[in-house]
Amino acid sequence: MPTPTHPYGLTGRTALITGAASGIGRATAVLLAEAGAHVHCADRDEQGLAETAALVAKAGGVATVHPLDVTDRAALRAAVTAAGPLDITAAIAGVMHRSSVLETTDEDLDRILDINFKGVLRTCQEAARSMIEAGRPGSIVTMASGAVDAAQPGLLCYSAAKAAVVQLTKTLATEAGPHGIRVNAVAPGWIRTPMTGRHSPEVQQQTEAAMVRMSPLRRVGEPQDIARAVLYLASDASSFMTGQILRPNGGVSMPW
Repeated sequence: MPTPTHPYGLTGRTALITGAASGIGRATAVLLAEAGAHVHCADRDEQGLAETAALVAKAGGVATVHPLDVTDRAALRAAVTAAGPLDITAAIAGVMHRSSVLETTDEDLDRILDINFKGVLRTCQEAARSMIEAGRPGSIVTMASGAVDAAQPGLLCYSAAKAAVVQLTKTLATEAGPHGIRVNAVAPGWIRTPMTGRHSPEVQQQTEAAMVRMSPLRRVGEPQDIARAVLYLASDASSFMTGQILRPNGGVSMPW
């Protein structure tokens, strides 16, 4: 694996980013490309992927797109194989779901777990196998959520899946560490993305106002805030970190 001259540099490295068609995934793809990585962008939204690739090119980077769904292991494996030996993987693909505990159906739970947990698990498995088989150290970054730190009405399925991602991150870190592979998670607070924007205007406004009140920084997060955390975990700047959960949330998780 090439060693950049700057600890945040990724020149000569190959990165796979799922969920790259919008929001945090798109911001991460652009930022990692700006840092020098060849980014392989995966998502089921082909138009969004094309737009992300155009932004990467505009920033002077190189992107390869892989239209796929993270529920499809064969497609994930093909993307990892096509990307070649990976140095970095950011498993960001996910969806939001709201329903009360009493209204949650088996179908709701199965769908969210299949995408938000099993999709991350599949991505991590394929990436880790690629790195181990190539004898290549690397960094895997998963996407957890601030929802794992506090109970929120209506977010049972989402929170449960993200809590499982946290445990996956820690467990894989213990198993992959001897191979030189670091595994860490980012647990964002409320971030202004197309996914959070799917709430009704009333819910969006109320939630953002509450997050602003709770944050010592008095603002909500933007996708670039989380992309910078992923860059840190992907780069040599975090070379002695594994099994950790970063919480870029404007300070809302601090004890009051």
